Amino acid sequence: MDKLPLHTISVLVANKPGVLVRIALVFARRGYNINSLVVSPTINPKYSRMTMTAKGDLETLEQIIKNVNKLIDVIHCEEHPANTVEKELALLKTKATASVKTFLAKNAKKYNARIDDQSEGHYIIEQTGTTAELDEFETLIRKYGVLEMVRTGKILITRGKETT
Repeated sequence: MDKLPLHTISVLVANKPGVLVRIALVFARRGYNINSLVVSPTINPKYSRMTMTAKGDLETLEQIIKNVNKLIDVIHCEEHPANTVEKELALLKTKATASVKTFLAKNAKKYNARIDDQSEGHYIIEQTGTTAELDEFETLIRKYGVLEMVRTGKILITRGKETT
């Protein structure tokens, strides 16, 4: 299943209770697992933007999008085009060691990472970037002993005049 393509789906919804559950059920009925999910308000408080990533075949995804678009309180659902700015945030906790600090000094700029908190002998490292950049940084820093990690999931916005 790992060889299936990762899709990014953007859904504009009315900001009402139960919308997320109804959308998640459409994915579940088609055997699609949601890999990441971010729900956030838009500039209009009546609406929220859902950004999801899911692995699966395109044919099934097209059916999911059609079914989600039919749901009450869904304004618009689509697989996202390539013309976007995409970011993700990760927080990683490590022991506060000289080797971690040296690693960060060498790689902080490349991976947009920094020590956000240093307390009780531990670092909390904040990193922002694309999903691929976060994956690469995670692979490299794991050898220093990652104790905990939390990631936001992908958020994105369309470039230029076109709206997300």
